[in-house]
Amino acid sequence: MRIYRILYRQARVLEERLDYYSQFNPSPLSMQQFTDFGENATNSDSFMFLRKELPVRLANIMKEFNLLPNKLLHMPSVEAVRNLYRQSFLDLLHFQDGIGPVTTTTLDKFTDALVKIRNRHSDVVMTMAQGVMELKEAHAINANTEANIQYFLDRFYMNRISIRMLINQHTILFGDSVNHQNHIGCIDPQCDVVKVIEDSYSNARFLCDQYYLASPELVLRCHNGKDKATKTIMAAGAKADKTAVSVVYVPSHLYHMLFELFKNAMRAVVEHHGAASDTFPPIDVLLVMGQEDLTIRLSDQGGGIPRSVMDFLFNYMYSTAPQPAVSGLDTPPLAGYGYGLPLSRLYARYFHGDLQVTSCDGYGTDTIIYLKALSSEANELLPVYNKTCQRQYSTPVQTHDWSSQAHSALFVRPFSTSSRPRTQPPSLATSDTQ
Repeated sequence: MRIYRILYRQARVLEERLDYYSQFNPSPLSMQQFTDFGENATNSDSFMFLRKELPVRLANIMKEFNLLPNKLLHMPSVEAVRNLYRQSFLDLLHFQDGIGPVTTTTLDKFTDALVKIRNRHSDVVMTMAQGVMELKEAHAINANTEANIQYFLDRFYMNRISIRMLINQHTILFGDSVNHQNHIGCIDPQCDVVKVIEDSYSNARFLCDQYYLASPELVLRCHNGKDKATKTIMAAGAKADKTAVSVVYVPSHLYHMLFELFKNAMRAVVEHHGAASDTFPPIDVLLVMGQEDLTIRLSDQGGGIPRSVMDFLFNYMYSTAPQPAVSGLDTPPLAGYGYGLPLSRLYARYFHGDLQVTSCDGYGTDTIIYLKALSSEANELLPVYNKTCQRQYSTPVQTHDWSSQAHSALFVRPFSTSSRPRTQPPSLATSDTQ
């Protein structure tokens, strides 16, 4: 009985602290603030900020868990994720008010705690995705449930990106993590966009060659419209002007987006034209630095995407490729898990950029990454737990006020549970709900 009382007391304290910290909104930082803080702040300054900010960000998303459907919350993988977050939140509570003077020992313990939290959450994306798959296998999912899951996962993964950003900045600047030359934490003040494009293309091509024994070439065009620079054209194997385009950014974020887009484009091109083809149309990349935006347009001739499928591209656990079987390969699969595009868009939107896809069915697809050119305008986009957020989960999917076939690409909801047209008109008694 004593053990149960202790566990009950701990659970109550946890809920009280979650209620307290979830009252506060996260404090979004700009890329400029990240770099200024990294250049001038001390370990103690970072500690004082993070020991309050990290619990706030954790509490905001942890409270939102409670708004999810009960069936999803009881999935083993989702329970595992919630337990990880509870443990990380409790770890951070040890560094709140009442710990006494901030000593070197306290700072070292805090940095160690952040490293443990980061390692603990390393597989959260896949674990949460597995939880959604468990739900789909065990229960039928209606439109409202799927809409709520989509809404939550966008916010959950964005919250995770922001927390890892804060942790990485601190551990690189003040811990034992390796800091690359000229980087401020994980931020490169002169991020060489051309090099990131080259690296992500090379690694995606390596995977493509392994799976298909063939891959398309790259054609890269750079234009610095901000400085009225002359256009630079780089064909495969040539060298582009490395100073043509640079931006204050996190190279690993940009790499993540580009690697995913190159994988998708290469798979589409090879499969559309046939792996036995002698030549493939190249993947064309246009890189433009403007006054406000840095734009990367990636164009392929991989057959395009039908409009009926476009609505599903950013839905979690949807993929145009078959789900890969578990194997002993040392390399990751080229495609098939379905969260690459949704997560890539979140990385783009994290600092108020975007990722958009347009396609010509039968020809090819253009994917555009927008990033803020000015670091002072690249602000974090963070989810907030409040009444507006709570209403989102309780508001049912609205009934259509247009008449159409249920499978029409123009009118069907992205989360529709049925794609079959009606075989007969509804009765007069139910027509007002259709």
